[in-house]
Amino acid sequence: MTDRIPFGKTGFKVSQMGMGTYYDPGWIFSAKLLKRQTNLENKVAAIRAGIEQGINLIDTAELYESENLVKKAIEPFEREELFIATKVWPSHFSYDKIIRSCERSLKKLGLNYIDLYQLHFPSRFRDISETMRAMEHLMDLGKIRNIGISNFGLEKTKLAAESLKKHEISSTQMNFSVAHRDIEKDLIPYCKENRIAVLAYYPLGHGRLVSPDSRSSVVLKEISEKHGGKSPAQIALNWFMSKYDFVFPIPRASNEDHVRENSGSMGWAMSEDEIKKLEQSFV
Repeated sequence: MTDRIPFGKTGFKVSQMGMGTYYDPGWIFSAKLLKRQTNLENKVAAIRAGIEQGINLIDTAELYESENLVKKAIEPFEREELFIATKVWPSHFSYDKIIRSCERSLKKLGLNYIDLYQLHFPSRFRDISETMRAMEHLMDLGKIRNIGISNFGLEKTKLAAESLKKHEISSTQMNFSVAHRDIEKDLIPYCKENRIAVLAYYPLGHGRLVSPDSRSSVVLKEISEKHGGKSPAQIALNWFMSKYDFVFPIPRASNEDHVRENSGSMGWAMSEDEIKKLEQSFV
């Protein structure tokens, strides 16, 4: 069992990394319009492999068309040990629609409650106060246990936080990796100060961070040799864990071998010097 750390101020402890279930636009198109989910069993097996490795944080969304896949994957495991996160799309941000979306997600996931319910993107057309009123109602009903946001910049994050009357924002989800560190300038300090957990999607930069011709290959090799032959993916994911105790990378879970490899990013740490060298290699 891998070590688990607090997920922000939720009181729940999760693995240092999670698993994402966004596959690609083709998958979404096929699942939504053609009702065909390709390589379903492989994806279910990948998620189960991650849980067996101690990963208990799983992220999905109504847009991804993978909530039913998560339901199948988690069936053999203890519900209370898992932290299941999903998202609602901006077109469903009205009070009534967000309630209905949550009910649909609960049904697809086969759950009585969602650990983390996230607003997928900011809405340009809906007042955030109305949306947050619905989110707080879902909290009061016990349908969701925590409120999260995704793809909200600092100012929109502050506005979302101020719109809540009884509860607080538990997390935000952003595009973040050692090669894409824009949010370190403003959002990361804010999240640290307010004990908001950060979910990092594209933590491997669409695979760019682990390609053989990566500019950082020399540094990656050096770090690998010092830590028992860790792979580029393991090093890129461990960067989050070595630097932060409130940022959780969520690489995609679609292949058992990749998930098992990714799990090897947990349980060890780079030195400050190694972190600095790695970051500089991507400047």
